[in-house]
Amino acid sequence: MEYSHRYPAYPTQQVVGELERHIDIHRQAYNYTLYEYEHVDADNIGSAYKHHYRLPDWKDEFPVFSEVNSKALQRTVTRFYQNLDGLSKQKQNGRNVGKLKWKSPREFQSMTFSQSGFELKNTSGRRATLWLSKIGDIKIRYHREIPDAADIKEVTVKKETTGEWFVSFGLETDDADLPEKPAVDSLDASNSVGIDLGILSYIHTSDGQTVDWIDLEDERERLQREQRKLSRKEEGSNNYEKQRREVAEVNRHIRRKVLDYQHKITTWLVRKYDAVFVEDLGVKGMLEQSHNARNKQDAAWRQFITLLDYKANLYGCHVVQVKPAGTTKECAKCGVKTAKPIWVREHSCPSCGFETDRDANAAMNVLKRGFSELGLGWPEDTPVETALPTDTDDVREVSAKRVVETGSLGVVRKTKSSAMTRRSASRTTCPRGDSHGPHE
Repeated sequence: MEYSHRYPAYPTQQVVGELERHIDIHRQAYNYTLYEYEHVDADNIGSAYKHHYRLPDWKDEFPVFSEVNSKALQRTVTRFYQNLDGLSKQKQNGRNVGKLKWKSPREFQSMTFSQSGFELKNTSGRRATLWLSKIGDIKIRYHREIPDAADIKEVTVKKETTGEWFVSFGLETDDADLPEKPAVDSLDASNSVGIDLGILSYIHTSDGQTVDWIDLEDERERLQREQRKLSRKEEGSNNYEKQRREVAEVNRHIRRKVLDYQHKITTWLVRKYDAVFVEDLGVKGMLEQSHNARNKQDAAWRQFITLLDYKANLYGCHVVQVKPAGTTKECAKCGVKTAKPIWVREHSCPSCGFETDRDANAAMNVLKRGFSELGLGWPEDTPVETALPTDTDDVREVSAKRVVETGSLGVVRKTKSSAMTRRSASRTTCPRGDSHGPHE
């Protein structure tokens, strides 16, 4: 399994100068790779592996390429071909895309050392040192340890738009060292959950729990103020650059806050359940719609699903994505489809009379489809049998703002569940999540 750990870096001014110079050389190497790809005989290029054989000639013709680590230079050439493959896949999917362009200094702000040219040392405390070939030592905040079973395959150094530096370690762990996932045959409604990515709440689970949206109102107001100030600055001036960084810092704070919140939710889910089923949303298409695009972007649902996927292996949990079409319209009890406008928040089936919250019904359908994806039958003891009418008043809420401030995740709302059986709605407290994440 491959994943990454990311750490803040604090290089000295002298090392910052070297980092920026090396990154710019790698930018020139990337652009020269693009030039040769368009002008050199295809027999000599066409793949990263072939193009690596041209690097000695580069160094003879342009000595500046000898000033950077050779493995890192190969990785930059590979980076070009990875971008090229990504562009080809978009074209195959019917996207109207152009071609790769030369990178400006602002567009190229990272470099990667692969296999060699780096060493992590002095890791006994909260600080550590990263040594990079031809650059020197960089202090990093070692806020979480790299697992002993993980091998460091590559190191990426990146300068953010805010001027901050970060180091990401690409890690690889043998699958034999990971927790074993429960047997598929052992899964049932008691140890599995369906997740509906909702509107009124961030997520709604099939067993009647909801997590509220994170409160970004203060951050959005600050962002608007800083953007208005930026619009009054003369582009290219020192004041413009200073204010641009202020805007970038607010944006960065919003992304960090959302990511931290998602880490806590996803870690709680994969620790509590043996199987998590979630909708495979086409987020890109949703953002292209004319309404509510900003709220959908703030939700970062694709990032949420990605975190679930990678943590499933780390914690021994099954995560399955199911088709989202019709989960809201279809009755979780009898399967009859009923059209509902977006403002109708209750599900009331005209066929069987089943009533529950709209998002709860969708989450139950996600759970049902998840079992079908795994080739399992629909268990007899289903959440549908314990769903309460929608007029139940037993609702408890915890604001998402308090969740973030206290550092622990509270289940925000206990859904309306069983007038016939269990009317009690207990609030579940989720353990604080870790901050592992995929490479940014």
